[in-house]
Amino acid sequence: METPGEFEAGEMDTPGDFENGGMDTLGEYENGEMDTLGEFEAAARARLDPAHYDYFAGGAGDEVTLRANEAAFDRLALVPRVLRGAGKLQLGVTLLGSRAAMPVLVAPTAFHRLADPEGERATARAAAAAETIMIVSMASTVAVEDVAAAAPGAKLWFQLYIQPDLAFTETIVRRAEAAGCTALVVTVDSPTLGARPRDRRNGFHDLPEGLCCENLRDGARVRPIVMSPEISWAHLDRLREMTALPIALKGVAHPADVRLALDHGVSALVVSNHGGRQLDTVPAAVDLLPDIVAAVGGTVPVLLDGGVRRGTDVLKALALGAAAVAVGRPVIWGLAADGERGAGRMLSLLRTEVERALTLCGCASIDELEPGMVRRPW
Repeated sequence: METPGEFEAGEMDTPGDFENGGMDTLGEYENGEMDTLGEFEAAARARLDPAHYDYFAGGAGDEVTLRANEAAFDRLALVPRVLRGAGKLQLGVTLLGSRAAMPVLVAPTAFHRLADPEGERATARAAAAAETIMIVSMASTVAVEDVAAAAPGAKLWFQLYIQPDLAFTETIVRRAEAAGCTALVVTVDSPTLGARPRDRRNGFHDLPEGLCCENLRDGARVRPIVMSPEISWAHLDRLREMTALPIALKGVAHPADVRLALDHGVSALVVSNHGGRQLDTVPAAVDLLPDIVAAVGGTVPVLLDGGVRRGTDVLKALALGAAAVAVGRPVIWGLAADGERGAGRMLSLLRTEVERALTLCGCASIDELEPGMVRRPW
């Protein structure tokens, strides 16, 4: 037992208790549903192979950045407005020509079939039901064509690591285009793979038999993803020549890179530290956000990916200038907990939290959020 409350009431009442198998919200007792993102993670952890849980949950090095992504949101406070006469809530956002019913996208994450047999198919159906955008990972365990076929009408973007073999890169781009993806999200924070101690300790180096990165198929073989320090702005220019799709750069952390990105024809930026999985001790994504927004100066949309676990986190990011956020691990926890239904329930829960928080902030539209509504009191 960890708190005086446990001795008094005989119940477990901290998030740490739930990680150890207890239930810590009224919602579970009342309706049998999971009512917080933390509960989804606990359920997922109970169902996943421990090595696979660590793969999804873990970060690089000492996991300083991993922890910071969530802790940074906790250090921010929302300051609501009152008596605003707010009307019907407006959560929709249009990004790179795609309309999402809420400012929460499904971030690109690898290996969904480790979490559920249907993998990315189930995720796509959940995203389609939520009327939001799914960014399909290049490291998907379901081919992008099959993801699209599983969820007709789904709004899909495609995440890409530019490969040194530009001809093979173009092959992947053509597949994404043919599958109906309407934007490319190019990850640029990975000139090499981050050191991930949990995977090393678990001996997790390869997917189980029968699973592979289906988007990397090249004839009879499946290629590895090559992360190369040689990838440069010149490669981005070559990619720009290959496709008319809008390109978002994911992994921008330094304001000096913003002007370069704009000069090279980028249509959006995603502020991200790769979920703490690449360079450890990079600042939290939300702490990086204001400087990137200022450097962009409203010329292209800025998205945030990293650490969002609550509806209030979404509002904080939007108030600081993000056009939308993307969530990765929470989707995996929903998928692992209860497949497509779990992923859908997680997205629905997050939307409900956003709606409630927006109303309590005195706003009817996400466009009414502003920097002055976020402070650092702690």
